[in-house]
Amino acid sequence: MGAVGEPEEPEESGGGHGDSGLTFEMLDPAPVGVAVTRGPDHRLIYTNALYRSLFSDPAGEVSLEEALAEFLRRFYRPRFDHVYTTGEPLVITTEPELPMKGRPENAGRFFTSSLSRVVFGPGDHGVLAMVMDVTEQVTAARRLADLAEERRRVVRRLASLMRVSAEIVWVTSREGFVHEPSPSWERVTGQSWEDYRGQGWLDSVHPDDRRATIKSWSKAVGDVTGTWEHVYRLRTAGGGYRHFQLRAVPICEDGQVVEWVGSSTDIEEQWQERRRQDLLDRAAAATSGLRSLEEMLGALADVIVPELADGCGVYLVTDLTDERRGGAPLVVERMATAARPGLARLPPYSEERLPERNAFVKAIRRRKPLLKSFPAGSTPKDLVPEGTYPWLADNDANGLLILPVVVDGAVPAVVCAVTCGDRPALSRSDAQLISQLFDHAHDALSRAIRFQRAQQVALALQYSLLAEPPRLPGLRIVARYRASPSAAEVGGDWYDSFVLPDGVPVLVIGDVAGHDLTAAVAMSQLRNMLRALAMDRCEPPGDILARLNTAMGSLSGEVTATCVYARVEEDDGTHRLHYAVAGHPPPLLVTPGRPGRFLDEAVSPLLGIPGGVPRGSWTEPLPPGGTLLLYTDGLVERPGEHLDRGLERLRLAAERLADRPLDKFCDQLLSGLPTSGLDDIAVIALRLPPSPSDNH
Repeated sequence: MGAVGEPEEPEESGGGHGDSGLTFEMLDPAPVGVAVTRGPDHRLIYTNALYRSLFSDPAGEVSLEEALAEFLRRFYRPRFDHVYTTGEPLVITTEPELPMKGRPENAGRFFTSSLSRVVFGPGDHGVLAMVMDVTEQVTAARRLADLAEERRRVVRRLASLMRVSAEIVWVTSREGFVHEPSPSWERVTGQSWEDYRGQGWLDSVHPDDRRATIKSWSKAVGDVTGTWEHVYRLRTAGGGYRHFQLRAVPICEDGQVVEWVGSSTDIEEQWQERRRQDLLDRAAAATSGLRSLEEMLGALADVIVPELADGCGVYLVTDLTDERRGGAPLVVERMATAARPGLARLPPYSEERLPERNAFVKAIRRRKPLLKSFPAGSTPKDLVPEGTYPWLADNDANGLLILPVVVDGAVPAVVCAVTCGDRPALSRSDAQLISQLFDHAHDALSRAIRFQRAQQVALALQYSLLAEPPRLPGLRIVARYRASPSAAEVGGDWYDSFVLPDGVPVLVIGDVAGHDLTAAVAMSQLRNMLRALAMDRCEPPGDILARLNTAMGSLSGEVTATCVYARVEEDDGTHRLHYAVAGHPPPLLVTPGRPGRFLDEAVSPLLGIPGGVPRGSWTEPLPPGGTLLLYTDGLVERPGEHLDRGLERLRLAAERLADRPLDKFCDQLLSGLPTSGLDDIAVIALRLPPSPSDNH
């Protein structure tokens, strides 16, 4: 039955007796809920304590009589009427609880009920209702049914999974010996039942993997902890070896292992892909941060050995255009070597002339790899540089790969990877993977090659362009330049200082977009153009920059740059700065004991923009003892940080150093500020003479 509210204990429902004189005290201890109604309207006259505990109103706001009347009206009246009229008993089993007035809905309970007629006297009848809470029994039965169904589903899924995912299914005894035939094992390996039963299956495992497989399997069988997983190479019916993933689980009865069920799945493609990605990642990590071509080639050789080969040499290639070296068409310089443990490493450097018939030369000319295998210790002639043959013979070389490394359309290097002894010769897939390693490192190698070629030129250019500032009475000028540690020795940053025909000293700082030899050349052109324009006319700085912007149209390619051009003018011992800024960080003016400030007037767009762009000038008084600092963005910019933070950091540092000697001021700014290291840094600073009172 549904829930019924707690009555206010009327006399007839409390459990004594009704108007008929019948007593119901004997039903009070009954293990079921009991309720008695009287008359055709089914008026409640008795409930026992268990009934009231099952169906009372927790809030105490609805009486049992009211709740039962509502319940009968909504659900049970036909049943009560039938029992009352006919006297036929009625049993209702495992019925879910019905919503009743005065009780919250709770569909989680189940009840079994019986209704029978009770006689009070002639023509005076009622209904006796007995109710039992069977929720636990119903829940347990359903749980068992759900578990049985879930088990059936798991078994079906496992059977299907084994069919679609595992190429081999096998069963062993609890000691780990194969004791049931496996048609799938026979199909994949070609072994017969007599061959692989017991421990015969180990004959199909790769010799290099047997010891590890036996150790792992013995540990799993001896110390059962759950699922066993292992990877080994298995010889297939075709004769080659492929990687397989093994999984096995113990089958237990009464807490004891009775057998093992396992599967072996071919994962050769996945394994090769994982190895390929792992080697590519290792190559990228090994070359990260390296600038030297020799260092990069050595790092790549260490990735190849011993994973893919037993030895490796990397050679730089030089084409000869004269006969100074005996008329040889090609010279190679061995710059890096690697060898697996147990083998002596070739010296890292040698230089050899190769005849045209040599396989190195042919591979380089054709830009195609050459893969060779041969009897161990019998390397064919004209295959490698002459100095490499003794090493190949001493280590029983049986195969090698000659791989031209193509970078930016040229062949700057060639790789020679070697296998020795019992190791299988390099396969085509191995050759492709080695080629991918160098392709993957193409950009890094390209940068290293460009750096190598540009390094000396850039270094000479740096010292020729960054001249010492002039020495001036009363004024002190100091300049510093720091090349980026991650690029060539010089980029597009520059500073300059010179005296104009009218006797006014000039300070210039600029930055050409880019960071390579092209940027350095453009910087040299702009520096010379600006000097010529400034010496030609003593006009306002903004006009000078406007004419420089126009002159830049004559340069080849698209060149953009930023610049600050400043005149330091003097009148009766008072100095003032006449300056203009084209897209550059603003000059900084600091004085001991005073806040520093950036001079952000006379600002115009960067140079290199076509068309006439107005470029104004501004005059700023320079205080005695003050320091004017011009700098490039490498001093204040950091990746992921707003420029304002870098400028504020510079201002605070310059304020702290404002009373230091000017050379210390510049040096400590460069060494004390956190910079990214990705860009060059140029600074030029002017120190004004102190006032006479300061001197006194």
